[in-house]
Formats: sequence, C-alpha cells, structure tokens
Amino acid sequence: MKDQNRSILSGRFAAIIGPGVMGEAIMGGMVSEGVITPNRIILAGPRLERLQELSNKYQVQVDVDNSVAIVNADVIILCVKPQKLPGVLTELRGKIPTDALVISIVAGATMQALVTGLDHPSVVRAMPNTPAQVGEGMTVWAHSLSTTEEQHRLAQKILAALGREIFVEEESYIDMATAVSGTGPAYVFLFVEALIDAGVHLGLPRRIAEEMVLQTIKGSVSFYDQNHSHPARLRNQVTSPGGTSATALYYLEKMGFRTAISRAIWAAFTRSQELGKGQNHQDPEKI
Repeated sequence: MKDQNRSILSGRFAAIIGPGVMGEAIMGGMVSEGVITPNRIILAGPRLERLQELSNKYQVQVDVDNSVAIVNADVIILCVKPQKLPGVLTELRGKIPTDALVISIVAGATMQALVTGLDHPSVVRAMPNTPAQVGEGMTVWAHSLSTTEEQHRLAQKILAALGREIFVEEESYIDMATAVSGTGPAYVFLFVEALIDAGVHLGLPRRIAEEMVLQTIKGSVSFYDQNHSHPARLRNQVTSPGGTSATALYYLEKMGFRTAISRAIWAAFTRSQELGKGQNHQDPEKI
C-alpha cells in the first residue's frame, strides 16, 4: 500500500489551507499511510499559534500566507469553513500552479464555484467525515471534467488514506453524502448519548452504561458488515413476538423515530445546498 502510494506521489508537494480538525486529520492520514512525507507538506492558516503546534507535532512546514503556501504545490487541499471560502478563493485566484490539483472539502461549495473562483480547471469536491481522524472515515468525491486520469488517481490515494472512499460521477451526490455520511457521526453520537443516558436513568453506573453501549454499537455494526443481510432481517432476528425488543421498537415507531431521522437528513441536505448558494440563514419552520 505505502509503496504504491510513493510510486504515484513521489516528489510532490501538498499545501493544506485550513489548520482545523479535518485539515489535521487529512495531514495525519497522508503521513501515516506513507502518501507523502511531512517535509513535503505546507500548512497555511491565520493563527500562528495553531500552525506552530501542528508543525511541532508533525514536522510540517507552515505559513500564515495562503498564496505563499501554494507556490510549489502539486496538490492544494481546501479545509476552510464555508463562510471563509470566498476570501480564500479571492486570495488564491490566478495563483494556482498550472498542473496542480485542488481538493475541496468545504461543505456546499460546488465545483463550478471553485473552478470559477480560483480560475483553475482541475478540482475535486470531496465530503469526508470526522472518523477520518482515526483512519475510519467515509469520503464521497467527484471531480471536474478537466481533471486528468493521473489527478484522479492522486486524489483517490489521498482520500483513501482517511478510510474508505467512493468516487461518484454526479456532483449532486455530494450534497446527499454531506447529509448522510458527512453529518452522520453527529446522529450516531446523539444516539449513543441517548442510550447511555437511558441506562443511567435505569440505575446503571455511567461507566458501565458507556461500555455496554459502545460494545453493542461496535458489535452490531461488525455483525451487519459481515452478515450482508438487509438490516430489517437482522432486526427481526432479535425481535421475539411480545418480547422486550418488540415493545421498545413499538414505542420508537410510535414516536416517529424513522420520520425524525429522515427529516433531519433532509434538513442537512437542504442546508448543504443553501451553503453552496451562499445563504447563511434558515427558517426551521420550513423544514
């Protein structure tokens, strides 16, 4: 794996614009998977203290000037918040090296907006999620028509360093992925939190409730992954007529569990589209 990465990425430089959580996750993943060596990464952002912290931790180069950071970059990865993107595009417009590949993980930012804003044709739009921090991320990505086959392979190697990656031909799938897998960890953490709190309400010590819930989630996911059955079939296997599972599921359905999840994901999908249009506010009553 690492030898294959070196064969396609040897001698390249990467600039990561945005020193936040996901910027660090991408940087850490690339280094740990042997995609690129630390001395060939330059991290750029406005906070010198944060840059120095990451430089000490990963031995990467840093710069507070984004336009300076990209001068020799073969790959430029945009990890800024959506509201910061317009300023970054203006700063970098016309300064991207001709053969460089730009990878954006900015929620809602369309490829057309990136290509136009940067005046650069080779762009990848990707949506990873936070488990990328531990190499278990899910990234869905697409690229502009001008992206070459070599750049496609390059992007695939970088994104695979974060966990699993899925390339899609239709850019519209990215907003959908944002709502399902990009935001998905938040739904899972909320569900985990609710299960733990319910266990504590029953009288379990919190540490015991946490261990029980964590192993139950991990075990259920592993079982599903190895079983290759429809989730409804697996659910039915643990739902005896008139039993505890049947009673609990009855109340979940009665309280609109599926509908709440579906509406939440639709709301996240709508918000992703709004971000792409530069809309900063949303009326909850219209969801």
